[in-house]
Amino acid sequence: MEIKAQDVNKLRQLTGAGMMDCKKALTEAEGDFEKAIDILRKKGQKISAARADRAASEGAVFVKTNEAKTDGIVISLNCETDFVAKNDDFVALGNKILDKVFETKPSSIEEINALTVEGKTVAEHLTEMIGKIGEKIEVGAYEKVVGEKIISYLHGTRVGVLVALKNVNGSSVEEAGKDVAMQIAAMKPVALDKDDVDPATIQREIEIGKEQARQEGKPEAMLEKIALGKLNKFYKDSTLLNQEFVKDNSKTIAQYLESVQKGLTVSAFKRVGISA
Repeated sequence: MEIKAQDVNKLRQLTGAGMMDCKKALTEAEGDFEKAIDILRKKGQKISAARADRAASEGAVFVKTNEAKTDGIVISLNCETDFVAKNDDFVALGNKILDKVFETKPSSIEEINALTVEGKTVAEHLTEMIGKIGEKIEVGAYEKVVGEKIISYLHGTRVGVLVALKNVNGSSVEEAGKDVAMQIAAMKPVALDKDDVDPATIQREIEIGKEQARQEGKPEAMLEKIALGKLNKFYKDSTLLNQEFVKDNSKTIAQYLESVQKGLTVSAFKRVGISA
């Protein structure tokens, strides 16, 4: 029988399943909506749609680098509960996705969902697991870093960090790299250095600083100067190279790296955390 486009769209609205999946289900069910929904439910599609508005705020983080330590990625696979995040099948799927992403280097999470792993797309694997486990599951974050020397760090299963060191001259810098990665995991810098902070963030901090000073009764003519002073404090607290080194607060991260090896610094970093 002929399946009309409006019927396919209606089933899609009911279930959240893809257009082609809905058309196949309606064809198999000979146009019967209830049967078509049952067909999609068996594939996990109905459950996926029903949980689409749920918060996937738990999960696990996965990191990988190449053997030369010049290329790394970090992803998160998110779910609704910590219990599922520790499930062996969930962790195994996360590692399979990690390996495929590392191999193909897609440019977005949408492209990750379209990747084929063991004969099925990542999206299909996720839908199957949603049907099996009954929770919303999705790839929540994806970051990649390339550099002279990549150090990776996992804090449990909830925070993953990649740090690219620059000006590495022979001697071992693994320990220093791990120190910096642990700093990033704990202190959550928003940028590498002052010049890397988003202009919108800078402007917001200035406006907040002005308003705080205004609320304290400071003269209007002084507000800009006071706000810029607060901005310097923001740089010290929130940009990696200017943060105080947690293990020795007499040094900034930049100074610590210089003390390890002359010229040693960080060229890039990425941090992915689950509710952290």
